[in-house]
Amino acid sequence: MSGRSWFVAVGGAQEGPYSEDEFRDLIARGHIRPDTYVWADGMQDWKYAGDIPGLLSPGRAPPPMPARGAPVPAGGGLSGGGFSVDFSIWEMLGRALVFVIGVVLIIPAPWVATSFYGWLISRVHVPGRGQLGFTGKPLDIWYVFIGLALTGYLGSVTGTSHLGDIIALPLQGFLSWLLVRWVTSNITADGQPLRLSFEGSPWAYIGWHVLMVVSFITIIGWAWVIVYWMRWNCANIAGTRRAITFTASGVEVLWRTLVFAFGMALLIPIPWVLSWYTRWYVSQFSATERV
Repeated sequence: MSGRSWFVAVGGAQEGPYSEDEFRDLIARGHIRPDTYVWADGMQDWKYAGDIPGLLSPGRAPPPMPARGAPVPAGGGLSGGGFSVDFSIWEMLGRALVFVIGVVLIIPAPWVATSFYGWLISRVHVPGRGQLGFTGKPLDIWYVFIGLALTGYLGSVTGTSHLGDIIALPLQGFLSWLLVRWVTSNITADGQPLRLSFEGSPWAYIGWHVLMVVSFITIIGWAWVIVYWMRWNCANIAGTRRAITFTASGVEVLWRTLVFAFGMALLIPIPWVLSWYTRWYVSQFSATERV
């Protein structure tokens, strides 16, 4: 239907109306992606652009379905798959050291943290996505980085009463929640914003943060808390047509984290265990079609 008006959902807000020509221009410039919600005159409900036949690319007949019991072939586009990350051991070590030193010194924290996140995200590969990038700037939420760095010193400032730890725990949780939202919203693919958002409640996030710390009393329970916390985080990422999942088990997190901590304590194995653990952890995230 020519001459109809189009509307687009961007970051939870409605944009438009766009004329047919304006809308096609948005598609040509990559602003309309398969996981972008759109609506036009004559449509009953909002739909993903990729679900509208012929909108983003000429339609074609689907290939024959595989026989019952046969494996479904993996392909490009929006097919599912695990994440992976590619970096050299020494590059990871150097950037991690700069990150730690910057946080300890507090003032450089916004710059070193933003640089580290941007570098790491650019090294992550997600099946069906182009080159990932990061558009966050150090001064976007500088107070969050400074706050997280300062809360690490609260215990020593308040003495042995543990008052600093009690204050720091929920505060760290809230600041971490702000950080997760900021990082998620600034991820791009092939230079175009993905318009992802993190919709988890701050109170629930703080609860998970407190529970993780308290779970160390159980010696091993923290590993399962981390698994379910990561799954909750993934379930609250919006703006993507595929579901993000965390597939590691509690046992895997437990033994791998213990090996990682032991290797870090020995100093010499640090470059290797840091690279090994990071690669494994990223590989436990995957993107699968929503049911």
